[in-house]
Amino acid sequence: MRSQYLALAAVAFFLIALEIPLQSQAGPVVQVDFSHPGLSPSHWTLILHPDGNGHFRSGMGDKSPQNFGSPELVAPEQDRDVHLSTQFTGHVFQVAQNHQWFNMECESHLKMAFQGKKTLSYTGPEGQGSCEFNYSKDKEIEALGDSMVAVADAILEGARLELFLHHDRLGLDKEMEYLTEAQGDGRVQQIYVIRGILARLADDPDVLERVRKRARVLLGRMEE
Repeated sequence: MRSQYLALAAVAFFLIALEIPLQSQAGPVVQVDFSHPGLSPSHWTLILHPDGNGHFRSGMGDKSPQNFGSPELVAPEQDRDVHLSTQFTGHVFQVAQNHQWFNMECESHLKMAFQGKKTLSYTGPEGQGSCEFNYSKDKEIEALGDSMVAVADAILEGARLELFLHHDRLGLDKEMEYLTEAQGDGRVQQIYVIRGILARLADDPDVLERVRKRARVLLGRMEE
């Protein structure tokens, strides 16, 4: 009897041990999908976890980016892990909670210029939901969509800086000028996500001093 009890206990412990990592991997997830056939990339997806860890994937379109300083160098398709600041990530999940985990109508159905289709999705222990929109009358949802697009632009700009560093160091001057201006007016957000390449530029004696200075300024503006 005792041996049977011990065997059952061992099986139970084994099953619990298997379940623990699955539970640790499961958790709330916010996913943002963006598509605009007239831009490059024409679509991207950002998956975000509450701790700020996430993953970004993008696919190319037929046109060069319209908002970047030097369109002749286009960032290649991206498939990379990212990490956003805890403050920004906390706000994203708070907006999801405030809006029924996106289980709602987001689109205004107003006649607005096409800015790109944005889909906000949430999956977690509280439930799940998804809504898509070009323009939302809900100010918090519209602002969240704009912020996520600005984060994606920061990630893509980081990839472009990598290209310039390897293929056109002189072009970094104009690119960093654009990035500094765009960070100041909100066109790019969460510069924290490209801190790696900025740190490299700040310490690289082979790039212009203006580039190093701007990189140091941007690094100084970051918040975890």
